[in-house]
Amino acid sequence: MVLEGRDMDGIGNTMQKKAAELERLAEVLVTGEQLRLRLHEAKVIKDRRHHLRTYPNCFVAKELIDWLMEHKEATDRDMAIKIMQKLLDQCIIHHVCDEHREFRDLKLFYRFRKDDGTFPLDSEAKVFMRGQRIYEKLMSTENSLLQTREEDGGGFERTLVASEFIDWLLQEGEMATRQEAERLGRRLLEHGIMQHVTNKHHFVDGPLLYQFRMNFRRRRRLIELLHERGRSIPESHDSPFCLRKQNSDGGNTSFLSVSPTKEIKVVVGVRRSSMSSSCGSSGYYSSSPTLSSSPPVLFNPKSVLKRQVSPEELQTPGGPFLKKTFTIVGDAVGWGFVVRGSKPCHIQAVDPGGPAAAAGMKVCQFVVSVNGLSVLSHDYRTVSSLILTGPRTIVMEVMEEV
Repeated sequence: MVLEGRDMDGIGNTMQKKAAELERLAEVLVTGEQLRLRLHEAKVIKDRRHHLRTYPNCFVAKELIDWLMEHKEATDRDMAIKIMQKLLDQCIIHHVCDEHREFRDLKLFYRFRKDDGTFPLDSEAKVFMRGQRIYEKLMSTENSLLQTREEDGGGFERTLVASEFIDWLLQEGEMATRQEAERLGRRLLEHGIMQHVTNKHHFVDGPLLYQFRMNFRRRRRLIELLHERGRSIPESHDSPFCLRKQNSDGGNTSFLSVSPTKEIKVVVGVRRSSMSSSCGSSGYYSSSPTLSSSPPVLFNPKSVLKRQVSPEELQTPGGPFLKKTFTIVGDAVGWGFVVRGSKPCHIQAVDPGGPAAAAGMKVCQFVVSVNGLSVLSHDYRTVSSLILTGPRTIVMEVMEEV
């Protein structure tokens, strides 16, 4: 059977629509789960009594809207209602007695379906939840799976060798046989969670290299649920499973601006010779997934520093620098700050709604130590590694100009 051009176009359009549907599903699932964890941590979700009956793990709609506005997740109550209605329509939350199909700004009890076991797990949702669990397990355990490797003459950071990844899945009890593990890898790739480093191959048990495409830990803004979009913002290299290809020839690249006060945008075909690897960025520990077929190479944003200082200058007695110590407890999506530079590193940006901002961290502060280890003579890659491979609670000493 020979397909004519219009038939191939139809298949292509169908695949694009399917990819867009998967992207929207992924965003809703991940955003809803992040909100659920935040609400549990804030004690907004708890057991409540009404008319002599206890309703476990629920929240009051009116109180939740107050919380969303307090945390700047919504500009007004109408927007907060629309956000929660989106989660209700997608079966992420529901009224505890299923008596209301609308999210109302009243003293009504609602609950996340994941907290009462009523979440409808269709095949698509199961793939994303499986991918997220594997992602988190890889993030929280020490292993040598993720390394910088070469394929087809190019170097790629934090890659997985397919056969080694399958070995790990079997060892962790995620799958029973290599055939099942390979099928899982293929599904993760088809759903945009993983990809071959050059997008040339499907997932195959062998020596080919793959990377995670989705950063499940990026802190999603709830308002994103109200914005339908065909393409998402490319994955930033803040993710430990980044999509950044090493660019050794210094040719044309793209870079992702991660300034916290400006809209994120991708600039293509720009060469910035002043941004060498010695002053790169580790990115937010919380960026956006991409399900597109060919992500751009990411480059480093411009430094926020007016001038670079030396470790000796920072340590000079009586100098114009004040030392501060922060204890930052990472949440479900990370710590919420950007490290950049080298000898010493500095804070490039801080997520206003993240744990780092809550602890008092600010941009332009210089990183002195991480969990008691001096990092004044290290670059951002080492500092990032210390944070990402360390405990959830980090203690950081910084110095800021007074």
